[in-house]
Amino acid sequence: MRIKKTLTSGHVLVASNGAQLTVAELIGQPPAERFNATKSGVFSVVRATYSAALIAADRRGIPVPSFQGEIEARVQSDVLRLAGRFRKGLGTHEGRIKIPLADVVQTRVRGTIVEMWLRNEGEKKQQRIAMEMFTAAVAAEMITWFPNAIPLAESGSRVPDGKASQNGLWVAIASIALVLGVMLMVLLWPRVY
Repeated sequence: MRIKKTLTSGHVLVASNGAQLTVAELIGQPPAERFNATKSGVFSVVRATYSAALIAADRRGIPVPSFQGEIEARVQSDVLRLAGRFRKGLGTHEGRIKIPLADVVQTRVRGTIVEMWLRNEGEKKQQRIAMEMFTAAVAAEMITWFPNAIPLAESGSRVPDGKASQNGLWVAIASIALVLGVMLMVLLWPRVY
């Protein structure tokens, strides 16, 4: 296929200042400015990206989905973005939340676990979020991104993972179901006199 009515190297071009150049002369000139790959015009707000797992999150404050498995913790210029999959109804969905870096008021690293306490508007108690960062070095690096946070001393206390309270809920539900079942049996059982 041939493109018709295009410029060839012999055509003469006239610049706005009256200078005349052929297409071949124009193409043969070096560029006025050297190309610099670092000045490509692309700007990213992402400062760091980590793989993590959500261990616990208080329900007050920012609504944090119950992320299952591995999540992505992405530090951006002014927010910490947590993204992952969570159960909703019978299926799983993908979701994300954004936590302003300025709202992280306290942090603590315990081995590979990072704990953050977030400021809650209008409440005295702070929201706590705990994540497993898989290596201690990554956990230590993670808290450096929270410039306004006060680091707390490492303690030997265990981080509650929320599973104990969920297990207690299931035990209470099973107990209530058992009591209701026994009451139904007593009421519906044919009485023998």
